[in-house]
Amino acid sequence: MKQIGPILLAALLTLSLSTPAETAAASGELSTTAGSSWQATRTFAIEWDPVAPADPIYAFYRFYDSQGQVAQAFRRPIALMLKDIEVPPLPDAYTLEAWLESGSGERGAPSTAILRFDNAPPSPPELDSPPNWIVGTEPVVVGVEGSSDPPPLSGVGGYAISVDRGSGSSPCAQPDHCFGADIDLAGGEGGSLQLGTLPEGVHFVRAVAVSGAGVPSQLATATVRVDGSAPDLSLEGAPAGWSSRPVLVTARAADSLSGMTAAGPLGPFTAIAVDGAAPARAPGGAVSAWVGSSGAHSVEYFARDAAGNLSSSARSTVRIDEDPPLAVFAAAQDPAEPERIEATVSDPLSGPSQDRGSIGIRLSGSHARFEPLPTRNAGDRLVAHWDSDSYPPGKYEFLAIGYDAAGNSGAGTNRARGGRMVLVNPLKAQVELRAGLSRRRFTGSLHRIGGGRIAGQDVVVTETFAAGSKPRQRLTVVSTDREGAFALHLKAGPSRDVVARFAGTPLLSRAASSLAYIDSPTKVRMRSSAPTARVGGKPIVFTGKVAHRGAATVAGLPVELQFRFRGGAWSEFRTVEADPRGRFRYRYRFSDDDSRGVRFQFRAQIKGREGWPYGPGTSRPVSVTGR
Repeated sequence: MKQIGPILLAALLTLSLSTPAETAAASGELSTTAGSSWQATRTFAIEWDPVAPADPIYAFYRFYDSQGQVAQAFRRPIALMLKDIEVPPLPDAYTLEAWLESGSGERGAPSTAILRFDNAPPSPPELDSPPNWIVGTEPVVVGVEGSSDPPPLSGVGGYAISVDRGSGSSPCAQPDHCFGADIDLAGGEGGSLQLGTLPEGVHFVRAVAVSGAGVPSQLATATVRVDGSAPDLSLEGAPAGWSSRPVLVTARAADSLSGMTAAGPLGPFTAIAVDGAAPARAPGGAVSAWVGSSGAHSVEYFARDAAGNLSSSARSTVRIDEDPPLAVFAAAQDPAEPERIEATVSDPLSGPSQDRGSIGIRLSGSHARFEPLPTRNAGDRLVAHWDSDSYPPGKYEFLAIGYDAAGNSGAGTNRARGGRMVLVNPLKAQVELRAGLSRRRFTGSLHRIGGGRIAGQDVVVTETFAAGSKPRQRLTVVSTDREGAFALHLKAGPSRDVVARFAGTPLLSRAASSLAYIDSPTKVRMRSSAPTARVGGKPIVFTGKVAHRGAATVAGLPVELQFRFRGGAWSEFRTVEADPRGRFRYRYRFSDDDSRGVRFQFRAQIKGREGWPYGPGTSRPVSVTGR
């Protein structure tokens, strides 16, 4: 025997089908690059250094299955000797026998190698994951159990595992093959796999069983839920300020992951404690407690979610004031402001309200309701103004109603030093205002009733013009002189009412004069175009204008044109209307022969209309002689 030389023979030899037992041991080396490992592909890379007969021309190959039966046999010319060989399609541990033959039938020593082929996947594993939510600080442990189904020929080499948040990850680097580096749990029996602590949320554990040839099984998937956050807490029913009655407070807990659904004594709960007492605890996300009695009360509450996360305690303060405040009037009136009514409101807990309270008045000894006075809050005081000038003489009593910050009310009718709050009206010195009108001069005087005149005080003169005026009212302020007198020259304009008023002071009553009236007649002018008129000739033109100062409008005002002759009465012969500037015009023709030599008088008369702010008025007559 010798090694294969460079010259190859082309003769065809008949393939011998003898078994490995009938064949002598090979002296050449035959091996696979996979060694003794199982392989999932049918193609094996081989290395063969055969011992050849003289002038070999063929290489013979024979496969035996694990039962010793020939599964496949074939030959190749030496020129086409195989470096990669394909095993039969059924998984098995095949024995490959190979030798060389010469053209004369001389056979070289055979060589053998074991080729292990297994492309069958194992059955998927069973995963045992925590059935409920787990706390985020706890490590996650997943149990992996091999299938009870028979393993493939290559056995189960281990298990590959991946964890994702729903992206559909693959435990192996390649979808159809797993390498040794992909194995997370070696061996076919399975076991417990430590995943460590996982981020908060829902995780998907995906696992495959891997055959000895690296073939993965179908995916097995388990869900792991991790909740690393404590529940969110809130407190309902606690007032922002003070309450005037007991309060029912409710602690609520919410959890967006594991939740707060009641699940017995070991499930989620919410607890609340008042003033350090033992907490009241309720399954689920809500628990209530009553807070009562006056004072500031501490409320503490906490909760545990379904995963077991326990929240830190939250604290709140509930303030209750069930007692009314005390309202007391000032010990005496301020001599400088006798109409100022003042009461103090006090409360030892919540304090006086800053925006509620009232002072009322009624005739002393009556059972009428107290009439509220305009009242404002000034810190711990209620301050009202009593317009005593608007009330008839008599004795009046007062009621103060104060509130505290909790909403409790307290009524008081006494002064700070005892005795009921009662005042006798009039409180102020009584004043009289006299005034009169002489043409357009309005004069008057201010003086105390039963006393002297009052100097240096402002008096308001109000002119209220007739309807149709613009403006309708005019106010003028005048001051009394050293003698208490005042005077005002009134401007020309429409008809009007005139009155003087004194507003009073903290020590002087208010007063008003009697009403005076100015009746302003309408001023109107008219003229003719000529002093004579020829009968049957050119018409005479009458033009004129109505004064309308202070009137809202003059347009459309009726102007009645009248005439008369010596010894006769005035008669109307035409009515025209004024334009927006108060002007009017009329053409008049003399047509009666009896008018020759007669001297006529003509005039314009305004009788007014609704909304005209002046009284009736007539123009001066104009004379026209007929010829």
